[in-house]
Amino acid sequence: MEERIKQLPSKAAAENKSQKAMFKKLKRKPPKDLDYTMQELHDEVFSEINCLDCANCCKTTSPLFTDRDVNRISKFLKLKSRQFIDKYLKTDEDGDLVLQSSPCPFLYEDNKCMIYEVRPKACAEYPHTNRKKFHQISKITLENMSICPAAFEIVEKLKVKLEN
Repeated sequence: MEERIKQLPSKAAAENKSQKAMFKKLKRKPPKDLDYTMQELHDEVFSEINCLDCANCCKTTSPLFTDRDVNRISKFLKLKSRQFIDKYLKTDEDGDLVLQSSPCPFLYEDNKCMIYEVRPKACAEYPHTNRKKFHQISKITLENMSICPAAFEIVEKLKVKLEN
């Protein structure tokens, strides 16, 4: 898995042009069954890939933390919301709350999550490949493809499916 993760950014970059073209086409005219197809592909790929073997998302990026996330997690950690924010979060250039550093401070060495039961919504939905109206999130999907082996596989399978 480690070798696969190392190769992912260059593989994603090599496919970037064709992926962008596919997403542009999807935005213009998404197939009626796109959400169903994406759910199928998502389920298929995640039946083969175990996030605990990778956790590259937790090691390299930060989710966005909503107010609800902050309240839920701080309560779980028995901290006041302000304490949680001061200790773990910062405001990014877009004004969003994100982690102060990577890897995620809640990631154990075995790639399990200390706050899994109350993790941020963005973590629970990552890599967003089974989201409704998938064609509207091409920018984030292209970014996730260089981080998440599952996202890369799902989009590659979609590309093949759409070509047939």
